[in-house]
Amino acid sequence: MTARKKVAAKTAAKMKKKKVAAKPGRKTAATAKKPVLAKRAAPKRAAPKRAKKAAAGAANARNRRKVFFFGAGRAEGSAEMRETLGGKGANLAEMTRLGVPVPSGFTISTGVCAEYNRAGGQIPDDVKRDALAALAKVERVMGRKFGDVSDPLLVSVRSGARVSMPGMMDTVLNLGLNDETVRGLAAAADERFAYDSYRRFVQMYGDVVLEIPHDRFESRLEDLKDDRGVDNDTELTGGDWKNLIREYFEIIQDQTGRPFPQDPHDQLWGAVAAVFRSWDTERAIRYRQIEGIPEEWGTAVNVQAMVFGNMGDACATGVAFTRDPSTGEKNFYGEYLKNAQGEDVVAGIRTPQPINKASRKDDSKHLPTLEEEMPRAYKELVRIYKRLEKHYRDMQDIEFTIQTGKLWMLQTRNGKRTAQAAVKIAVDMAKERLITRDEAVCRVAPDSLEQLLHPTLDPEAPREIIATGLPASPGAAVGSIVFTADEAEARARTGERVVLVRIETSPDDIHGMHAAEGILTARGGMTSHAAVVARGMGKCCVAGCGMLRIDYAAGTMTIGGKTYKEGETITLEGSAGLVMHGAVPTVTPELGGSFAELMRWADKVRKVRVRTNADTPTDAAVARRFGAEGIGLCRTEHMFFEPDRILAVRQMILADGPGSRQRALDKLLPMQRGDFEGIFEAMDGLPVTIRLLDPPLHEFLPHSDEDIHKVASSIDVSAAALRAKVEEVKEFNPMLGHRGCRLGVTFPEIYAMQVRAIVEAACAMADRGIRVQPEIMLPLISHVGELTRLRALVEGEIQSVLARFPRSQVRPSIGTMIEVPRAALTADRIAEHAEFFSFGTNDLTQTGYALSRDDAGKFLPEYIEQGIIDDDPFVSVDEDGIGRLMQIGTELGRSVRPKLKVGICGEHGGDPKSIRFCATLGFDYVSCSPFRVPVARLAAAQAAIELGDKKKGRA
Repeated sequence: MTARKKVAAKTAAKMKKKKVAAKPGRKTAATAKKPVLAKRAAPKRAAPKRAKKAAAGAANARNRRKVFFFGAGRAEGSAEMRETLGGKGANLAEMTRLGVPVPSGFTISTGVCAEYNRAGGQIPDDVKRDALAALAKVERVMGRKFGDVSDPLLVSVRSGARVSMPGMMDTVLNLGLNDETVRGLAAAADERFAYDSYRRFVQMYGDVVLEIPHDRFESRLEDLKDDRGVDNDTELTGGDWKNLIREYFEIIQDQTGRPFPQDPHDQLWGAVAAVFRSWDTERAIRYRQIEGIPEEWGTAVNVQAMVFGNMGDACATGVAFTRDPSTGEKNFYGEYLKNAQGEDVVAGIRTPQPINKASRKDDSKHLPTLEEEMPRAYKELVRIYKRLEKHYRDMQDIEFTIQTGKLWMLQTRNGKRTAQAAVKIAVDMAKERLITRDEAVCRVAPDSLEQLLHPTLDPEAPREIIATGLPASPGAAVGSIVFTADEAEARARTGERVVLVRIETSPDDIHGMHAAEGILTARGGMTSHAAVVARGMGKCCVAGCGMLRIDYAAGTMTIGGKTYKEGETITLEGSAGLVMHGAVPTVTPELGGSFAELMRWADKVRKVRVRTNADTPTDAAVARRFGAEGIGLCRTEHMFFEPDRILAVRQMILADGPGSRQRALDKLLPMQRGDFEGIFEAMDGLPVTIRLLDPPLHEFLPHSDEDIHKVASSIDVSAAALRAKVEEVKEFNPMLGHRGCRLGVTFPEIYAMQVRAIVEAACAMADRGIRVQPEIMLPLISHVGELTRLRALVEGEIQSVLARFPRSQVRPSIGTMIEVPRAALTADRIAEHAEFFSFGTNDLTQTGYALSRDDAGKFLPEYIEQGIIDDDPFVSVDEDGIGRLMQIGTELGRSVRPKLKVGICGEHGGDPKSIRFCATLGFDYVSCSPFRVPVARLAAAQAAIELGDKKKGRA
């Protein structure tokens, strides 16, 4: 039986075993009867059986339930029910269970979001029935009635996906107010507060539910403040709010043709429907695409009794983090506003105050803190935050309201943080024994590490600081000024680096924030939308730059009397909140401390080794500093493009026979040898895989008439002769044409020169006491005949060079890339002549999909948007198709050569999802660009932990 048949038979046997195990009535290890002794003990197990049956019944009831109540220390949900309740609903239920003061409410499950869409935008009747029953429970807990004209219960209606999507979906506050209930609220509290709450509700409802542009309302408010000569909302009176509400009603009548709804229940269903609709807004869709959140998850809806931070100076609202989200330092950190509601803090409408001294980022302001102004509430907040962090075992982002001195918790969730903070928090929590080291390794998103590896501002470089703001998200950004999200995205597509400058950002700016290098805002604090989203994206952000004046219409910004136009270059330094004119040079950051410790923990558990793709000694040195364990791909063609050798390369291509071609190659030999010596020295004993010439020859030749004339004169041939040669080597489909090993077969002298250069360089380095491990890789092998022919050529050149170095211990290994389907399907025959396989997944994906990587960008995004595929196959390995070829190739190869070394050297080698897949196939290594090496090390460790957990039955 051939190796291929053995592999096929093995796979079939596995499938048959699964089917047999699944047949009803068949005795397997899992279904065989227990021993008699266990049978006699059955009566003692009757009670546990009843308990299990009861628990199963309760679980089934929970699965059928669509509305989940929480309040007064009792909750029908818990933290484990994120898929059903969303993150916010699950945490509200969990906090209630913990005895934390949470206003009562209920959660409508995420599954209802899909039902709502299937029903054409209708809330199911059974959901309405159960929601009203839950609302009655809320009324009993809070001691107020929804819609009561004398003392009304008001509610908030908020979204809540499984994972945090800050600001991406909609919220409505103060729901339940109308022309009658507002008078009852005024009588129970005071007139100004009641009508302030009413105008907020009308404005939010008009924007979110009735879909009237927000600025229609906001402009009227700004006009009112101008008329009264005031700067802040708090300076307006109850009478001012009454007049503004009447104007808002006119806007709604004019825009919708209907009056503002007065029935609280109609308001409720309208708001619930709007939250479900907000799952499919453009900004939410963009955010899901950026963060990789599945469309089918949907959002829950949380309806919760209102508590008020805007009833006077004994009231406040705020946002806090249990540790600093920018640095990871163990400092309770946050902001608050007196006499305000929650959206005032995150919207940046007023400058918030620090909750304590540790939260002060600008000592010159000396703003009073919550700790100073409301010490009792602050003390309770500290007690609660410590309990929540200990319970959730992670840094928490919490929202709170203080109503006439009483503290209420409105939300807790795992806080968004910078990469720097994520690393420090994970390491510190492991040292504090809140989590294990393995959990610390899994807490940091591998992709986020790139934020720590790219350059920061050179501290020695001159800089012209033109403004300061709040250090909302660390790092450096240099780019052209743009004032709109659309412009940022458009310019970034052309490769231009841009800085998005806004008065304040909103969720509608998400695509521009993603495209920009950094964000600068005139308003907003450390917990504003711009700050939170930028930290989550790893973008540099300077917020609350009070000196900044922006004129969108003119396309200018003014700071200190000086005007800067769109397109001018500025630099941001997010760690210090600095804005600088022009481009400031950058430097590569030093890595150490918590980062180094986390990577040591990762290296201890990972099984897959990490190499780098490097073509120069400089790249190799950078990769080693980042922890590379060798070079998995050294592309020799990149060396040919250097100015001092491209002339010789072109002479080689234009040669009219082997003799003239060899003369050109003789010029290249010492250059190539010098390249390899530098790389071997940089890697100092680590394996170096060198791919022989791969691209088609036409890539080295000029194409335009102007370039042809220049090159012709430089190599002393006629332009006509050069043009004829260009036409001769031109191909209809060069990526599937005369390239890779086919060049070695037809022009063996090229590969002979390269092998000679590799082995001579290795021997020279060995003579100097530098350890070397050269691995010679033949590209684009599709037939075993190509490999046997070229291996003989390579071995002959190796022996020829070693004969001149009789004492040398250099022993290069010979292997091949697996980058076409035929090679994967005949890998057993190929493995007989190869010591290692390196999967070139870029070409394997192109040939497997019959898809050009250069052209795929024109239509692949639509494939993803329409749900045809989940991921771009050039970003993450297509496990079902291309991954299957990789599995077949690996299994066939190792069936012939059990110790066959297997790796990957395409762009997928730095993609965490692809690395995990390679780990499941038992790959020895992955290879990626130098700056992705730490990403790959962490991803490989997480894969090892996850796969280890699965083997032990813990995941």
